[in-house]
Amino acid sequence: MSMMSEFKDFAMKGNVVDMAVGIVIGGAFGKIVSSFVADVLMPPIGLLLGNVDFSDLAVTLQDATADAAAVTIGYGVFLQTVIDFIIIAFAIFMVVKAMNSMKKKEEAAPAAPPAPSKEEVLLTEIRDALRSN
Repeated sequence: MSMMSEFKDFAMKGNVVDMAVGIVIGGAFGKIVSSFVADVLMPPIGLLLGNVDFSDLAVTLQDATADAAAVTIGYGVFLQTVIDFIIIAFAIFMVVKAMNSMKKKEEAAPAAPPAPSKEEVLLTEIRDALRSN
C-alpha cells in the first residue's frame, strides 16, 4: 500500500474527521468565551472595583528607558485568561457529563431478546400443527 493511500485511509476514518471538527469548533468557542470575558464580564467587574481596566493591570519591574521598553508582569490579562479557562473547562465538563449520562441510560436499557433460532421456529410450527389436529 502506498503512503498516500495509507494517509487517505487514516484521514477519512470517522474519528479523525470528528476530532478535526471538534478542534475547529473548540477554537471558535474559545474565541467566543475570550470575547465574553474581556468585553462583557470584566468591564462591569472593573467598574464595581473602582473603574479598573483588567487589561492594564501590571507590575512594573523596570521602567522604560530610551533604549528599552518597560519590563512588566501583566497579571490583569492573566486573570482574564484564567477566567476564560474556567468557563471553557466548565462547559467541557458539562458536555462530558451529559454524554456519560446518555451512555449510562443506553447501558441500563434492557436489551431486546434475541430472535428465535431456526430450530425454535420450526419446533413452534410443529407444535402448533400438532395442536390444530
